[in-house]
Amino acid sequence: MSAIDDKRAQLPWLGNPKDEGAGAQEGPMPDGRGRTRDYDNGTIYWTPQTGAHEVHGDIRICHARHAWLGYPLTDETGTPDLTGRFNHFEHGSIYWTPQTGAHEVHGAIRDLWQAQGWERGPAGYPLSDEFNDPSAPGGRQSHFQRGVIAWDQHRGARFSAGVPID
Repeated sequence: MSAIDDKRAQLPWLGNPKDEGAGAQEGPMPDGRGRTRDYDNGTIYWTPQTGAHEVHGDIRICHARHAWLGYPLTDETGTPDLTGRFNHFEHGSIYWTPQTGAHEVHGAIRDLWQAQGWERGPAGYPLSDEFNDPSAPGGRQSHFQRGVIAWDQHRGARFSAGVPID
């Protein structure tokens, strides 16, 4: 048995392996570093460095759009406030709630959000993926429930409650 098979044995709710198409069999990822297998209700990814972890639901869909986040470092987990769910990945995180949907957070914006207490901090949950900051050339920002976290090379990451940072 592989590490993916061992993980699947712990998670019977993932359902059966997909029978057809890509992901039907456990197979190598295009980067040659990891392996994956799709199931009825999710996907398990594995690398020697990260181990085997599952991704499912809207977080799985968001991860497919942002594959650059890398391999999962956690299984999908409930947040401490019992409202949302998340997976941490090699290069960021994806957080989800029924009200906000699934959004990626990474880099200095994620670092500040983490330092402020994640979803329990002043920003709340993410409402957007990170995007170019129109007010700061080369800058980035993410919208959150109670404000914006923005980053640029001159001012670093900063939180602004309620309104976008100019």
